[in-house]
Amino acid sequence: MGRAFEYRKARKMKRWSAMAKVNSRISKDIVIAIKEGSGISDPDSNSRLRAVMQNARSLNVNKTVIERAIKKATDKDTANYKEAIFEGYAPHGIAVLVETATDNNNRTVANVRSYFNKSNGSLGTAGSVAFMFEHNCQFKIDKGEHDPEELELELIDHGAEEIFVDEGDEETPESIMIYGAFESFGSLQAALEGMSVPILSSGFERIPNVTKALNEEQAKEVEKIIDKLEEDEDVMNVYHTMVLE
Repeated sequence: MGRAFEYRKARKMKRWSAMAKVNSRISKDIVIAIKEGSGISDPDSNSRLRAVMQNARSLNVNKTVIERAIKKATDKDTANYKEAIFEGYAPHGIAVLVETATDNNNRTVANVRSYFNKSNGSLGTAGSVAFMFEHNCQFKIDKGEHDPEELELELIDHGAEEIFVDEGDEETPESIMIYGAFESFGSLQAALEGMSVPILSSGFERIPNVTKALNEEQAKEVEKIIDKLEEDEDVMNVYHTMVLE
């Protein structure tokens, strides 16, 4: 198996603690997708919005929340959320990359900086840790009757780099994960749709090229800053280079 498989296996998968956080994130994703899609609110004509809608369904987001976000996004008076990346170091030299979407950059900068400072970390400059992560797109489909090896042969020309079975758990059924370069998102999405393969969810991930092993006590120090970042309303994703010994 490749790095994407190991990353997914080792990463601490946390569920959002409150439905409000899920709703807020999906709402922001919808606004961004429509605003960047020239105001197009039809998922059939807006591939990014189509992906967001798939994710919303997989998270059981209420239809009312989706409709409200679409209405907000098509309102000319609604400001777009600006996507920004913050980079820094947590304790014990763990690199941390934070993806945000905000309508108030000053607030977000101040908050993110305080999380690093209060957790004995340090906020870095642009590019200080981004090079340690590989930007990938990923798709999740139902395992069904699909054979991963045959699927890889069909999708390799569309940018698929790694395909594997995710065994899931008690709450999530077995599925197939498809990873490719960030730039291959559109090609892979079109290929799967052309094959009439239902996409359960899709998106982007940053997989660390290098990792650093910490013991349990050290890891708890790093998790404090990760928890604070993930609880922030403007934070969309947090990536790091930590693994447990």
